[in-house]
Amino acid sequence: MTLRRKFITFAALIHLILAVLALFLINHNKLLFAAVELLIVISVTITIHLYKSFLKPLDLLAAGIDSIKARDFSTTFVPTGHDELDQLVDIYNRMIEQLREERIKQQRQQLFLQRLVDATPIGIIILDLDGHIDMVNPAVQDMLAGESGDLIGRSLDSLQHPPANEFASLGPGETRTIDVSGLRIYKCRKSHFTDRGFFRHFILIEELTPEILVTQKKAYDKVIRMMSHEINNSVGAVNSILQSSQHYAGQLTPEDRQDFEDAIQVAIERNAGLDRFMTNLANVVRTPPPVLKPADLHGIIRRVEILMSGFCQARNIQCVTELASDALTVFVDGQQIEQVLVNVIKNAAESIGENGTITIRTTATDLATLRIIDDGKGIPDTVKPNLFTPFYSTKKDGQGIGLTLIREILVNHGCRFNLEQTAPGHTEFWIEFVRA
Repeated sequence: MTLRRKFITFAALIHLILAVLALFLINHNKLLFAAVELLIVISVTITIHLYKSFLKPLDLLAAGIDSIKARDFSTTFVPTGHDELDQLVDIYNRMIEQLREERIKQQRQQLFLQRLVDATPIGIIILDLDGHIDMVNPAVQDMLAGESGDLIGRSLDSLQHPPANEFASLGPGETRTIDVSGLRIYKCRKSHFTDRGFFRHFILIEELTPEILVTQKKAYDKVIRMMSHEINNSVGAVNSILQSSQHYAGQLTPEDRQDFEDAIQVAIERNAGLDRFMTNLANVVRTPPPVLKPADLHGIIRRVEILMSGFCQARNIQCVTELASDALTVFVDGQQIEQVLVNVIKNAAESIGENGTITIRTTATDLATLRIIDDGKGIPDTVKPNLFTPFYSTKKDGQGIGLTLIREILVNHGCRFNLEQTAPGHTEFWIEFVRA
């Protein structure tokens, strides 16, 4: 029974008893009966007044509780003129004002934090209690841009993306540097915070690729310049001596002359090879900034196809083009992109060796995507982390600068790209271009 009902029951019972007693007086003392009746009327009036005064604080408390339940902190009460009730009104109004200020402060902090999280280049993944993705910021969405579908509610294990698989294997409190195909380098850490008494984990991901690329380039730029200076000086002097030595061939017997000339020629050719090697190395660090202009991507592909046709035919490799029906105009430096495609197709042909197929495919969406697919030997797991590492090569006579040059050009163009094995014996190099 509520307090309100108890009060009404008590008042009704008291007045009912008084009314019954008054009935006993009606025959004995009418004057006293009239006085009791008047007393009952006055008592009922006072009781109603007290009841209303008694209910005002309760109604006030009920209204305040409803406002707090509805999280409405804008409603305040006006003083009633009753000291006791006004004290309650004052306390309630001050409490609501403080709650409103705390709520505004919390909203500002939350808005600032959200904008900070959205703007930071560091990727943030917050997991729920089941280890599924509860929130990601735009930096993570860029890192996992190749992942289809919404990330929220999915487990990291379910994402078909190399970095996500590495993120999923992180232990609590662990920090790890992840190298993805030698193309992207991430530093990530898994930590936790307390939410309503439970531990929830989050992962911080910092991409180190730009800083490491700059450091790498500065390092091999300095080394290449020193090597180029010393080797060019030596090669020039040695070639001059070797060419001068050829004049002495006439002084030798016919039996010795041929061996002498062959030895001199081999030495000159080796020096020429060394000079070409240094030129190729120097091209890596001397790559000029691209001059971006609208260019026909299909036209670039056809020119490269003609250029590489002899190289592929000599190995009985078929080059198949599957071009989008619409023309693809992209913002690129045409000559540099041609150099990229020449290197990629050459690498694909060398991976095949003999008797294979290279497929060049384009697709048109918001971006222009170019895919070069070969059915060669694939990419061994031990090679993947070093694919774009300068001077790393699995070829017997490889210099390890082809993919480095490709990466340099495409990074300067701002293109997304990757080299990956899509199936056993099938390797794909894909590039995304901005359409004009």
